[in-house]
Amino acid sequence: MTEVGAAVADASRSDWGRIVGALIRVTGDWTLAEDSTQDAFVTALTRWPVDGIPINPAAWLMTTARNRAIDRLRSAASEKARAREVSIMDSLQSGEEDIEDDRLRLIFTCCHPALALPTRVALTLRTVAGLTVPEIASAFLVPETTMAQRLVRARRKIEEAGIPYRVPPAELLGDRLGGVLAVLYLVFNQGYSAIARNELADSAVSMAKAVAALMPAEAEARALLALLLLQNSRRDARVGPAGELLTLEEQDRSLWHRDEIAHGLALLPASNGPYAIQAAIAACHASATSAPDTDWGAIVSLYDSLLDLTPSPVVELNRAIAVGMRDGPDAGLAILDSLHLEGYRWLPAAQGDLLRRAGRTADAVARFREAIALTPEGPEREDMERRLAELES
Repeated sequence: MTEVGAAVADASRSDWGRIVGALIRVTGDWTLAEDSTQDAFVTALTRWPVDGIPINPAAWLMTTARNRAIDRLRSAASEKARAREVSIMDSLQSGEEDIEDDRLRLIFTCCHPALALPTRVALTLRTVAGLTVPEIASAFLVPETTMAQRLVRARRKIEEAGIPYRVPPAELLGDRLGGVLAVLYLVFNQGYSAIARNELADSAVSMAKAVAALMPAEAEARALLALLLLQNSRRDARVGPAGELLTLEEQDRSLWHRDEIAHGLALLPASNGPYAIQAAIAACHASATSAPDTDWGAIVSLYDSLLDLTPSPVVELNRAIAVGMRDGPDAGLAILDSLHLEGYRWLPAAQGDLLRRAGRTADAVARFREAIALTPEGPEREDMERRLAELES
Protein backbone atom coordinates (compact mmCIF):
# COMPACT_ATOMS: atom_id res chain seq x y z
CA MET A 1 0.00 0.00 0.00
CA THR A 2 1.28 3.51 -0.86
CA GLU A 3 1.92 6.09 1.86
CA VAL A 4 -1.21 7.99 0.82
CA GLY A 5 -3.28 4.80 0.72
CA ALA A 6 -2.10 3.87 4.21
CA ALA A 7 -2.88 7.37 5.52
CA VAL A 8 -6.39 7.28 4.05
CA ALA A 9 -6.97 3.79 5.49
CA ASP A 10 -5.78 4.95 8.94
CA ALA A 11 -8.06 7.97 8.78
CA SER A 12 -11.00 5.80 7.76
CA ARG A 13 -10.47 3.54 10.78
CA SER A 14 -10.15 6.38 13.26
CA ASP A 15 -12.31 9.17 11.87
CA TRP A 16 -15.07 7.83 9.59
CA GLY A 17 -17.68 7.57 12.33
CA ARG A 18 -16.70 10.91 13.85
CA ILE A 19 -17.08 12.75 10.54
CA VAL A 20 -20.38 11.05 9.68
CA GLY A 21 -21.66 11.78 13.18
CA ALA A 22 -20.76 15.46 12.95
CA LEU A 23 -22.56 15.84 9.62
CA ILE A 24 -25.65 14.03 10.89
CA ARG A 25 -25.74 16.44 13.83
CA VAL A 26 -25.72 19.54 11.63
CA THR A 27 -27.83 18.23 8.72
CA GLY A 28 -30.11 15.58 10.21
CA ASP A 29 -29.64 13.59 6.99
CA TRP A 30 -27.95 10.20 7.32
CA THR A 31 -27.58 9.55 3.60
CA LEU A 32 -26.15 13.00 2.94
CA ALA A 33 -23.68 12.54 5.80
CA GLU A 34 -22.45 9.15 4.59
CA ASP A 35 -22.24 10.18 0.92
CA SER A 36 -20.38 13.41 1.71
CA THR A 37 -17.93 11.58 3.96
CA GLN A 38 -17.32 9.00 1.24
CA ASP A 39 -16.69 11.85 -1.22
CA ALA A 40 -14.11 13.35 1.15
CA PHE A 41 -12.14 10.12 1.34
CA VAL A 42 -12.25 9.67 -2.44
CA THR A 43 -11.02 13.26 -2.84
CA ALA A 44 -8.17 12.55 -0.44
CA LEU A 45 -6.98 9.71 -2.65
CA THR A 46 -6.66 12.12 -5.59
CA ARG A 47 -5.48 15.29 -3.79
CA TRP A 48 -3.02 13.99 -1.19
CA PRO A 49 -0.61 12.46 -3.76
CA VAL A 50 -0.39 15.95 -5.34
CA ASP A 51 -0.63 18.27 -2.31
CA GLY A 52 0.91 15.96 0.29
CA ILE A 53 -0.71 14.33 3.31
CA PRO A 54 -2.07 17.12 5.53
CA ILE A 55 -0.65 17.66 9.00
CA ASN A 56 -4.13 17.00 10.42
CA PRO A 57 -5.85 14.49 8.09
CA ALA A 58 -9.01 14.35 10.24
CA ALA A 59 -9.53 18.12 10.07
CA TRP A 60 -8.91 18.12 6.30
CA LEU A 61 -11.43 15.32 5.79
CA MET A 62 -14.00 17.00 8.06
CA THR A 63 -13.77 20.28 6.16
CA THR A 64 -13.89 18.54 2.77
CA ALA A 65 -16.91 16.45 3.81
CA ARG A 66 -18.76 19.53 5.06
CA ASN A 67 -17.99 21.43 1.86
CA ARG A 68 -19.21 18.47 -0.19
CA ALA A 69 -22.41 18.37 1.87
CA ILE A 70 -22.95 22.05 1.13
CA ASP A 71 -22.42 21.43 -2.59
CA ARG A 72 -24.97 18.61 -2.53
CA LEU A 73 -27.50 20.75 -0.69
CA ARG A 74 -27.05 23.65 -3.08
CA SER A 75 -27.68 21.36 -6.02
CA ALA A 76 -30.87 20.13 -4.32
CA ALA A 77 -32.26 23.70 -4.53
CA SER A 78 -35.01 23.23 -1.96
CA GLU A 79 -36.01 25.31 1.06
CA LYS A 80 -35.15 22.45 3.40
CA ALA A 81 -31.77 21.98 1.72
CA ARG A 82 -30.96 25.70 2.00
CA ALA A 83 -31.78 25.61 5.71
CA ARG A 84 -29.38 22.72 6.18
CA GLU A 85 -26.73 24.61 4.19
CA VAL A 86 -27.05 27.56 6.58
CA SER A 87 -26.73 25.18 9.54
CA ILE A 88 -23.51 23.69 8.16
CA MET A 89 -22.10 27.15 7.39
CA ASP A 90 -22.87 28.28 10.94
CA SER A 91 -21.10 25.20 12.28
CA LEU A 92 -18.04 25.88 10.11
CA GLN A 93 -17.89 29.49 11.23
CA SER A 94 -18.24 28.61 14.90
CA GLY A 95 -15.49 25.99 14.67
CA GLU A 96 -17.67 23.50 16.53
CA GLU A 97 -15.84 20.16 16.73
CA ASP A 98 -17.75 18.02 19.22
CA ILE A 99 -16.30 14.95 17.55
CA GLU A 100 -16.16 12.38 20.34
CA ASP A 101 -19.67 13.24 21.53
CA ASP A 102 -20.85 12.90 17.92
CA ARG A 103 -19.49 9.36 17.75
CA LEU A 104 -21.26 8.43 20.98
CA ARG A 105 -24.50 9.89 19.65
CA LEU A 106 -24.04 7.87 16.49
CA ILE A 107 -23.42 4.62 18.39
CA PHE A 108 -26.50 5.00 20.59
CA THR A 109 -28.70 6.01 17.66
CA CYS A 110 -27.57 3.07 15.51
CA CYS A 111 -28.24 0.77 18.49
CA HIS A 112 -31.71 2.14 19.27
CA PRO A 113 -34.04 -0.64 20.55
CA ALA A 114 -36.67 0.30 17.95
CA LEU A 115 -34.39 -1.30 15.35
CA ALA A 116 -34.00 -5.07 15.02
CA LEU A 117 -30.65 -6.39 16.28
CA PRO A 118 -29.33 -7.41 12.81
CA THR A 119 -30.23 -3.95 11.53
CA ARG A 120 -28.43 -2.30 14.45
CA VAL A 121 -25.30 -4.30 13.67
CA ALA A 122 -25.45 -3.53 9.93
CA LEU A 123 -26.08 0.18 10.54
CA THR A 124 -23.20 0.36 13.03
CA LEU A 125 -20.89 -1.40 10.58
CA ARG A 126 -21.81 1.07 7.83
CA THR A 127 -22.22 4.35 9.68
CA VAL A 128 -19.80 4.08 12.60
CA ALA A 129 -17.17 1.64 11.32
CA GLY A 130 -17.33 2.75 7.68
CA LEU A 131 -17.65 -0.64 5.98
CA THR A 132 -19.00 -0.60 2.44
CA VAL A 133 -22.36 -2.13 1.56
CA PRO A 134 -20.68 -5.04 -0.31
CA GLU A 135 -18.50 -5.79 2.74
CA ILE A 136 -21.50 -5.81 5.08
CA ALA A 137 -23.53 -7.92 2.67
CA SER A 138 -20.68 -10.43 2.56
CA ALA A 139 -20.55 -10.54 6.36
CA PHE A 140 -24.30 -11.24 6.55
CA LEU A 141 -24.20 -13.64 3.57
CA VAL A 142 -26.93 -11.69 1.72
CA PRO A 143 -26.99 -10.01 -1.72
CA GLU A 144 -25.75 -6.41 -1.89
CA THR A 145 -29.16 -5.16 -3.00
CA THR A 146 -30.77 -6.78 0.05
CA MET A 147 -28.30 -5.12 2.41
CA ALA A 148 -28.61 -1.74 0.68
CA GLN A 149 -32.40 -1.88 1.06
CA ARG A 150 -32.06 -2.89 4.71
CA LEU A 151 -29.86 0.12 5.42
CA VAL A 152 -32.20 2.46 3.55
CA ARG A 153 -35.15 1.19 5.60
CA ALA A 154 -33.17 1.64 8.81
CA ARG A 155 -32.34 5.27 8.02
CA ARG A 156 -35.94 5.91 6.98
CA LYS A 157 -37.22 4.43 10.23
CA ILE A 158 -34.89 6.65 12.24
CA GLU A 159 -36.19 9.73 10.43
CA GLU A 160 -39.88 8.80 10.32
CA ALA A 161 -40.03 7.54 13.91
CA GLY A 162 -38.19 10.62 15.13
CA ILE A 163 -35.50 8.56 16.86
CA PRO A 164 -33.37 11.25 18.51
CA TYR A 165 -29.74 11.61 17.52
CA ARG A 166 -28.28 11.78 21.00
CA VAL A 167 -26.70 9.99 23.87
CA PRO A 168 -29.74 9.07 26.00
CA PRO A 169 -30.37 11.01 29.20
CA ALA A 170 -28.98 9.53 32.41
CA GLU A 171 -32.24 7.85 33.39
CA LEU A 172 -32.32 5.88 30.11
CA LEU A 173 -28.64 5.01 29.79
CA GLY A 174 -28.86 1.85 31.89
CA ASP A 175 -31.77 0.46 29.86
CA ARG A 176 -30.03 1.22 26.57
CA LEU A 177 -26.57 0.01 27.55
CA GLY A 178 -27.25 -3.71 27.07
CA GLY A 179 -28.25 -3.25 23.44
CA VAL A 180 -25.21 -1.10 22.70
CA LEU A 181 -22.81 -3.59 24.28
CA ALA A 182 -24.39 -6.47 22.34
CA VAL A 183 -23.88 -4.64 19.04
CA LEU A 184 -20.26 -3.73 19.85
CA TYR A 185 -19.58 -7.36 20.77
CA LEU A 186 -21.04 -8.57 17.48
CA VAL A 187 -19.09 -5.94 15.52
CA PHE A 188 -15.86 -7.04 17.21
CA ASN A 189 -16.55 -10.69 16.52
CA GLN A 190 -17.28 -9.91 12.89
CA GLY A 191 -13.89 -8.29 12.50
CA TYR A 192 -11.99 -10.79 14.66
CA SER A 193 -13.40 -13.86 12.94
CA ALA A 194 -12.75 -12.42 9.48
CA ILE A 195 -8.98 -12.47 10.16
CA ALA A 196 -8.30 -9.81 7.51
CA ARG A 197 -10.60 -7.26 9.17
CA ASN A 198 -8.43 -6.32 12.16
CA GLU A 199 -9.38 -2.68 11.67
CA LEU A 200 -13.02 -3.56 12.35
CA ALA A 201 -12.10 -5.26 15.62
CA ASP A 202 -9.97 -2.20 16.47
CA SER A 203 -12.95 0.05 15.74
CA ALA A 204 -15.13 -1.98 18.11
CA VAL A 205 -12.46 -1.68 20.82
CA SER A 206 -12.34 2.08 20.27
CA MET A 207 -16.14 2.38 20.51
CA ALA A 208 -16.15 0.22 23.66
CA LYS A 209 -13.59 2.58 25.21
CA ALA A 210 -15.84 5.55 24.45
CA VAL A 211 -18.88 3.86 26.03
CA ALA A 212 -16.90 2.75 29.11
CA ALA A 213 -15.62 6.31 29.54
CA LEU A 214 -19.18 7.64 29.30
CA MET A 215 -20.42 5.20 31.96
CA PRO A 216 -17.43 4.48 34.25
CA ALA A 217 -19.63 3.07 37.02
CA GLU A 218 -21.16 0.40 34.74
CA ALA A 219 -19.29 -2.84 35.42
CA GLU A 220 -20.51 -4.57 32.25
CA ALA A 221 -19.28 -1.70 30.04
CA ARG A 222 -15.84 -2.09 31.59
CA ALA A 223 -16.13 -5.88 31.34
CA LEU A 224 -16.88 -5.78 27.61
CA LEU A 225 -13.90 -3.50 27.04
CA ALA A 226 -11.71 -5.88 29.06
CA LEU A 227 -12.98 -8.85 27.03
CA LEU A 228 -12.32 -7.15 23.70
CA LEU A 229 -8.84 -6.02 24.74
CA LEU A 230 -7.89 -9.50 25.93
CA GLN A 231 -9.18 -11.11 22.74
CA ASN A 232 -7.69 -8.48 20.46
CA SER A 233 -4.28 -8.84 22.10
CA ARG A 234 -3.81 -12.13 20.22
CA ARG A 235 -4.47 -10.76 16.72
CA ASP A 236 -0.86 -10.93 15.46
CA ALA A 237 -0.39 -14.54 16.58
CA ARG A 238 -3.55 -16.04 15.10
CA VAL A 239 -2.22 -16.65 11.59
CA GLY A 240 0.77 -18.84 10.68
CA PRO A 241 3.42 -18.20 8.00
CA ALA A 242 1.32 -19.88 5.31
CA GLY A 243 -1.80 -17.91 6.25
CA GLU A 244 -3.25 -20.77 8.28
CA LEU A 245 -5.45 -20.09 11.30
CA LEU A 246 -3.67 -21.09 14.53
CA THR A 247 -5.27 -22.34 17.75
CA LEU A 248 -4.30 -21.02 21.17
CA GLU A 249 -2.04 -24.05 21.58
CA GLU A 250 -0.20 -23.28 18.34
CA GLN A 251 0.21 -19.53 18.79
CA ASP A 252 3.52 -17.85 19.57
CA ARG A 253 2.61 -16.09 22.80
CA SER A 254 5.52 -13.69 22.48
CA LEU A 255 3.45 -12.02 19.72
CA TRP A 256 0.56 -11.29 22.08
CA HIS A 257 0.18 -7.60 22.88
CA ARG A 258 1.09 -7.40 26.56
CA ASP A 259 -0.02 -3.79 26.90
CA GLU A 260 -3.58 -4.72 25.90
CA ILE A 261 -3.50 -7.74 28.22
CA ALA A 262 -2.40 -5.54 31.13
CA HIS A 263 -5.11 -3.00 30.31
CA GLY A 264 -7.75 -5.71 30.06
CA LEU A 265 -6.71 -7.37 33.33
CA ALA A 266 -6.79 -4.00 35.10
CA LEU A 267 -10.35 -3.42 33.91
CA LEU A 268 -11.76 -6.73 35.13
CA PRO A 269 -14.70 -5.76 37.34
CA ALA A 270 -15.84 -7.50 40.48
CA SER A 271 -19.18 -8.48 38.97
CA ASN A 272 -20.94 -11.57 37.69
CA GLY A 273 -22.42 -10.26 34.44
CA PRO A 274 -22.03 -12.24 31.20
CA TYR A 275 -19.28 -10.03 29.77
CA ALA A 276 -17.43 -10.05 33.09
CA ILE A 277 -17.44 -13.86 33.15
CA GLN A 278 -16.30 -14.09 29.53
CA ALA A 279 -13.57 -11.56 30.26
CA ALA A 280 -12.45 -13.67 33.21
CA ILE A 281 -12.25 -16.71 30.91
CA ALA A 282 -10.18 -14.71 28.43
CA ALA A 283 -7.97 -13.59 31.33
CA CYS A 284 -7.24 -17.23 32.21
CA HIS A 285 -5.89 -17.77 28.70
CA ALA A 286 -4.02 -14.46 28.63
CA SER A 287 -2.36 -15.12 32.00
CA ALA A 288 -1.10 -18.61 31.11
CA THR A 289 2.58 -18.62 30.12
CA SER A 290 1.96 -21.62 27.87
CA ALA A 291 -0.99 -23.74 26.72
CA PRO A 292 -0.27 -26.55 29.24
CA ASP A 293 -0.28 -24.00 32.06
CA THR A 294 -3.88 -22.93 31.32
CA ASP A 295 -6.08 -23.18 34.41
CA TRP A 296 -8.83 -25.31 32.89
CA GLY A 297 -10.40 -25.90 36.31
CA ALA A 298 -11.02 -22.18 36.72
CA ILE A 299 -12.35 -21.96 33.16
CA VAL A 300 -14.84 -24.79 33.78
CA SER A 301 -16.05 -23.04 36.93
CA LEU A 302 -16.50 -19.80 35.03
CA TYR A 303 -18.50 -21.58 32.34
CA ASP A 304 -20.66 -23.07 35.09
CA SER A 305 -21.43 -19.52 36.23
CA LEU A 306 -22.10 -18.39 32.67
CA LEU A 307 -24.48 -21.30 32.13
CA ASP A 308 -26.42 -20.33 35.26
CA LEU A 309 -26.68 -16.76 34.00
CA THR A 310 -27.24 -17.30 30.26
CA PRO A 311 -28.00 -20.97 29.58
CA SER A 312 -27.48 -21.97 25.95
CA PRO A 313 -26.21 -24.98 23.98
CA VAL A 314 -23.28 -22.89 22.69
CA VAL A 315 -22.10 -22.13 26.22
CA GLU A 316 -22.53 -25.83 27.03
CA LEU A 317 -20.35 -26.68 24.03
CA ASN A 318 -17.57 -24.38 25.19
CA ARG A 319 -17.84 -25.75 28.71
CA ALA A 320 -17.60 -29.31 27.34
CA ILE A 321 -14.35 -28.43 25.56
CA ALA A 322 -12.96 -27.05 28.82
CA VAL A 323 -14.06 -30.19 30.68
CA GLY A 324 -12.30 -32.26 28.02
CA MET A 325 -9.12 -30.30 28.56
CA ARG A 326 -9.39 -30.61 32.35
CA ASP A 327 -10.61 -34.18 32.78
CA GLY A 328 -9.63 -35.83 29.50
CA PRO A 329 -11.21 -36.07 26.03
CA ASP A 330 -13.79 -38.73 26.92
CA ALA A 331 -15.28 -36.53 29.65
CA GLY A 332 -15.76 -33.70 27.17
CA LEU A 333 -17.11 -35.99 24.47
CA ALA A 334 -19.77 -37.36 26.82
CA ILE A 335 -21.16 -33.84 27.21
CA LEU A 336 -20.87 -32.98 23.52
CA ASP A 337 -22.73 -36.14 22.52
CA SER A 338 -25.72 -34.99 24.58
CA LEU A 339 -26.02 -31.58 22.89
CA HIS A 340 -28.63 -30.80 20.25
CA LEU A 341 -27.05 -28.35 17.81
CA GLU A 342 -28.18 -29.54 14.40
CA GLY A 343 -26.27 -27.83 11.59
CA TYR A 344 -23.89 -26.02 13.96
CA ARG A 345 -20.43 -26.62 12.53
CA TRP A 346 -18.57 -26.13 15.78
CA LEU A 347 -20.15 -29.21 17.37
CA PRO A 348 -18.57 -31.79 15.00
CA ALA A 349 -15.39 -29.67 14.94
CA ALA A 350 -15.14 -29.83 18.75
CA GLN A 351 -15.92 -33.55 18.70
CA GLY A 352 -13.26 -34.08 16.04
CA ASP A 353 -10.62 -32.30 18.11
CA LEU A 354 -11.38 -34.25 21.29
CA LEU A 355 -11.52 -37.53 19.35
CA ARG A 356 -8.10 -36.67 17.91
CA ARG A 357 -6.76 -36.12 21.41
CA ALA A 358 -8.26 -39.44 22.48
CA GLY A 359 -6.44 -41.23 19.65
CA ARG A 360 -9.66 -42.20 17.86
CA THR A 361 -8.44 -41.09 14.44
CA ALA A 362 -11.14 -42.66 12.25
CA ASP A 363 -13.93 -41.10 14.30
CA ALA A 364 -12.12 -37.76 14.32
CA VAL A 365 -11.82 -37.83 10.52
CA ALA A 366 -15.56 -38.44 10.18
CA ARG A 367 -16.40 -35.52 12.47
CA PHE A 368 -14.03 -33.10 10.72
CA ARG A 369 -15.54 -34.05 7.34
CA GLU A 370 -18.98 -33.29 8.78
CA ALA A 371 -17.77 -29.92 10.10
CA ILE A 372 -16.17 -29.01 6.76
CA ALA A 373 -19.43 -29.76 4.93
CA LEU A 374 -21.19 -27.23 7.21
CA THR A 375 -18.55 -24.50 6.89
CA PRO A 376 -18.48 -21.88 4.09
CA GLU A 377 -15.29 -21.08 2.22
CA GLY A 378 -12.83 -19.08 4.30
CA PRO A 379 -10.09 -19.34 6.94
CA GLU A 380 -12.17 -21.51 9.30
CA ARG A 381 -12.86 -24.11 6.63
CA GLU A 382 -9.23 -24.08 5.54
CA ASP A 383 -8.20 -24.71 9.17
CA MET A 384 -10.53 -27.70 9.40
CA GLU A 385 -9.22 -29.06 6.08
CA ARG A 386 -5.66 -28.71 7.39
CA ARG A 387 -6.52 -30.70 10.51
CA LEU A 388 -8.25 -33.34 8.43
CA ALA A 389 -5.20 -33.65 6.18
CA GLU A 390 -2.96 -34.09 9.23
CA LEU A 391 -5.18 -36.91 10.51
CA GLU A 392 -5.28 -38.63 7.14
CA SER A 393 -1.53 -38.40 6.48
